[in-house]
Amino acid sequence: MRIDKEILQEKNQKGLKSHQEKFDFLSNFLVKDGCNVPDIINKLSEFQVAIPSWALGAGGTRFGRFSFQGEPSTLEQKMDDVGILHALTQTAGAISLHIPWDVPKDYDAIKQLATSHNIVFDAVNSNTFQDQKNAKESYRFGSLSNKEKAIREQAVQHNIDVIDIGNKLGSKSLTVWLADGSNFPGQNNFQNALQNTQDSLKDIYRALPEDWKLYIEYKPYEPNFYSTVIQDWGTSFMLANECGDKAYSLVDLGHHLPNTNIEQIVATLMMKGKLGGFHFNDSKYGDDDITVGSIKPYALFLIFNELVYGMNNNPQNPYPAWMIDASHNIKDPLEDLIQSLEAIQEAYAKALLIDQDQLRLAQMENDVVRCQEILQNAYRTDVRPLLQEARRKSGGALSPINAYRSLKVRENLIQARGKNSVASGL
Repeated sequence: MRIDKEILQEKNQKGLKSHQEKFDFLSNFLVKDGCNVPDIINKLSEFQVAIPSWALGAGGTRFGRFSFQGEPSTLEQKMDDVGILHALTQTAGAISLHIPWDVPKDYDAIKQLATSHNIVFDAVNSNTFQDQKNAKESYRFGSLSNKEKAIREQAVQHNIDVIDIGNKLGSKSLTVWLADGSNFPGQNNFQNALQNTQDSLKDIYRALPEDWKLYIEYKPYEPNFYSTVIQDWGTSFMLANECGDKAYSLVDLGHHLPNTNIEQIVATLMMKGKLGGFHFNDSKYGDDDITVGSIKPYALFLIFNELVYGMNNNPQNPYPAWMIDASHNIKDPLEDLIQSLEAIQEAYAKALLIDQDQLRLAQMENDVVRCQEILQNAYRTDVRPLLQEARRKSGGALSPINAYRSLKVRENLIQARGKNSVASGL
């Protein structure tokens, strides 16, 4: 299923008058407050978030998975779904593939399909947290950190193969997330596990094309519950430094213990030039991976404040790769992703409203109350008309969720794919 801009323009006409009134009111208010509204609209239009191929089917937990009808069962169908998201929101202009779930059969055809949807290939992701079909060695006790050299070599070669696949598609980065760790005290020697991981990552790094980046993800627990080899940002940062200039840390919002100051981690990594990528989701108790902004929207806003500051003041840090990494479990996957994209854009827009010069002055004067007021004034602003205007100007929907439902997208997908189609992956 494809959604033409003409159809969306027709849908937009019904709400255009109301939108224009709200946008004009907000725009006039922001201009008087010293904001460059056209610049904000342009930045929102340019801000693109990658959709991971594994998020297009039903989510689940280790206890069970409840399938959602009309799921994409092939890579082509997954790309069609990203095309739908991008047509509606105009901010989902990339797809992130997970190997071996998404190995193309015809690379030229896949690239042509991406072009037809106006999307590109973001980071490719390796998988050494599962045993793969016909694999000689098992990752039951780890992959890149494993005690056995043959197992480490198999894991390294898999990552090199993923690089080759991504290179054929035009991707420019590899994301490595390890499930490696231990469930019980004494199971692993911490130093040996870390040394093996460091050596393995260096082997992978040497296989990177010159214009590629390596993103090293971290996570404090799960699936192992006593220790994780790359358990925090400091370990990821250390490993990236050991690998070289093309290696970076990757921050996943859910991969932190409760109440961790993620915005401070973001600021530190950007100052050091080592924030490579960012995975968006939300959580209440742990790595819940739920809809972005559904639990802690103010925390997301504070993180974006640091991201915006870093993008403006840390030229030593590359422009980060943005991706959603969520598990919607019981929602329509596409509706959940639309909500996440909206939350990301909303937090970004609010962060762009912050008067950084005034904030800096208040900080220098130790005016703590004024600092808080500056942040919260931006946060309390309803920026949705800005998001709508950015989408409208780019050819998207004023209300992506309403358009999705009125166009009966899910019903059309079920009719085309059937009720029992299941997406590959977890």
